[in-house]
Amino acid sequence: MNLLNAIREKEAALNPKERAIASFVLTHPQETVQMTITELAERSGGSTATISRFCRLFLAGGFSEFKLRLSTDLVQAPPPQSYQDIVAGNSLDRIASAMEANLLSSITDTTRSLDMREMQRAVEALNQARQIDLYGVATSGVVAQDFYQKLIRIGKRAVMFADSHMQLTSASALTNEDVAIAISYSGETPETVKALRSAAESGATVISLTKFGPNTLASLAAIRLYTSNREAGLRRGDMASRIAQLHVLDILFTAMISSNFDEYVPRLEKSFQVVKTYTGKEER
Repeated sequence: MNLLNAIREKEAALNPKERAIASFVLTHPQETVQMTITELAERSGGSTATISRFCRLFLAGGFSEFKLRLSTDLVQAPPPQSYQDIVAGNSLDRIASAMEANLLSSITDTTRSLDMREMQRAVEALNQARQIDLYGVATSGVVAQDFYQKLIRIGKRAVMFADSHMQLTSASALTNEDVAIAISYSGETPETVKALRSAAESGATVISLTKFGPNTLASLAAIRLYTSNREAGLRRGDMASRIAQLHVLDILFTAMISSNFDEYVPRLEKSFQVVKTYTGKEER
């Protein structure tokens, strides 16, 4: 449940009034979706203004939208298995089953949480971009590199620097004709936050890809994309989060091609043939 997970994760950082609302929602989610904003204020000891601010904090335009998202979470079937962390001495077949369950859960949860209006805005921005900057470090940098390789195959001018200083340098040269995508599961990676802030100051259209819930990177972005926030102990390996990020970017890439099929498909074919001709091998 994306919304409940996000509330649970941020509960300790909320102010006392917001924390009281969070505690009530987490304890009584079914009741909450049946309440008016006034009733929730009375039951949680808060005010309608605090509840409205609380809803916006978790990416809902108001209490009605908040309840709709909460009710959607509640009626969706749970994943077949709960998330499984790395355990000492597990057999290989149990490890394989656990990884399958974790990754499938992450992909399913991410797909359910996608805002298709934001996705469409991202597709249009990427299609129109003169240049696309990609920012990410560590595992998120690997994901950014994957998307970079896809973009250059369809003739998009894209850059991806692993070095944080080069990210800032590139960001400073962007214009309002360009797009910058910043990837960070937490949304709090300092280097990535700084690069996206620089790109925004340069006038570029800035897109964030983070876990669901409030975070610094998303707050800077004009277009906000989210992945599942289910990964907990398994964060040690950045496994499910990486797959979820790749899933979102693969959707974007496929949508770009679909919307400009006659332009992009010949470029894909040309890149395939050129690699095959000059290396004697098929493109990987």
